[in-house]
Amino acid sequence: MSYLVTIGLEVHCQVKTNTKMFCACETSFGDTPNTHTCPVCLGLPGALPVLNQEAIEKTILAGMMIECTNPEISKWDRKNYFYPDMPKNYQTTQMDLPLCIGGAVPLYEHCYPSDHRKNIQTPDKKVRLNRIHLEEDVAKSTHLGSSSLIDFNRAGTPLMEIVSEPDIESAEEAFAYLRSLQMILQQGGISDADMEKGQLRCDVNISLRKEESDPLGPKVELKNLNSISAIRRAIHFEIERQSEDMDRHVPQIQSTRRWDDARGETQLMRTKEDAHDYRYFTCPDLLPIRTAPLVEKVRKLVPELPHQLAERFERDFGVTRYDAEVLSSDRDLAIYFEAAIDKAIPGKKVANFIINNLLGKLNEQGIAIADCPVKAEKLRSLLALVEDGTLSSNQASEVFAVLYESPDKEPAAIADSLGFKKADAGELEALVDAAIANNPKEVDAVKAGNEKLLNFLTGQVMRNAPTKPNPKRVTELLRSKLL
Repeated sequence: MSYLVTIGLEVHCQVKTNTKMFCACETSFGDTPNTHTCPVCLGLPGALPVLNQEAIEKTILAGMMIECTNPEISKWDRKNYFYPDMPKNYQTTQMDLPLCIGGAVPLYEHCYPSDHRKNIQTPDKKVRLNRIHLEEDVAKSTHLGSSSLIDFNRAGTPLMEIVSEPDIESAEEAFAYLRSLQMILQQGGISDADMEKGQLRCDVNISLRKEESDPLGPKVELKNLNSISAIRRAIHFEIERQSEDMDRHVPQIQSTRRWDDARGETQLMRTKEDAHDYRYFTCPDLLPIRTAPLVEKVRKLVPELPHQLAERFERDFGVTRYDAEVLSSDRDLAIYFEAAIDKAIPGKKVANFIINNLLGKLNEQGIAIADCPVKAEKLRSLLALVEDGTLSSNQASEVFAVLYESPDKEPAAIADSLGFKKADAGELEALVDAAIANNPKEVDAVKAGNEKLLNFLTGQVMRNAPTKPNPKRVTELLRSKLL
């Protein structure tokens, strides 16, 4: 039997700041364990927290980018629980007055899995948000056979929790939601949102029911999900598992399960008859904040959202929708593209070269566009040589290969060293006339309609040329003389 699927996501995202949420310790990744700590983030008695204003402003910025509102007053609360990764035995967080309320995340079409894009049921769908609140991250636990290691370097890192409404109806929508949200957070400079580094983590809540009119089924929470693709696989498995149970009339119980990616299955961790009582109460060490001054300060920092950027690229530079979506999917890539644009070069040609040549090379070597060795100005100079007829597309690719390995060189100098040179009109015409005179049979066949032989004649010109002219120009000149 087919069931209605309801999914809500709780996304934890580290805010990109130099210091922790309530102390001056440096935020870090991969450093020697327990080297960025102090009495505050270690929870020592008598240590008092101090708010990180940048983390607050970036959280408000995130909310403004996804249509959230802000309460007039936002306050801090203590969430009490006992676990080795929380040295104070409480977490400083926000409960009833978070920084951001409501909002929605658009599901961008190109953020769906590629094998699902033709089957999107609700184009332009938005997933509503319940809230975004700001808190401190916990320490990192490494579990061994009979013991656990705790690294407090991560403890106290500013952490946004972005809570969706139960609007997601499939694993593919969850995939698109996370990719779209990740892109927006990166675009705003709020977080690098790298799941491999633990900067973006997600808990998935899934329930099934038979009819729209039925109440939501018992909630199953999935944890230990470390990639967006793993989240998709876990949701598919869990939907199938719950469906089989319901077909056999096995009652579902509110529970928490972990995802074992190697086995490709979820495994029960614990059941939850009732929600855990964290005994929230207002933090006595931190004053509430008025959000209005911060909202006004941050408003001017709101960047173009990915869909707005894509629309502008289509409108101003004449690129296709697909090109615009790719180029707007990464803030650094969008900046690179605009820096490479030139009035003399069609935007579509710039987009094609970046997507097909540059990104292919970067992806092959696992290099981010921000670390690209070829500066946008050099790429613009290379494409100018194509536009003025000095180089063909294939020749430009050869020049680019050398430029990538020797980025300090000028594209024109590389072209000269490879023998690619723009022949003057008289020299090129003489070469073409000689090829026509020396190949009468092929010339007659071309005139009779066999245009494929133009390639043969072009090859003759290229073979006899002292340099390597643009073969496209050669073919065009032959065509003008013979047809």
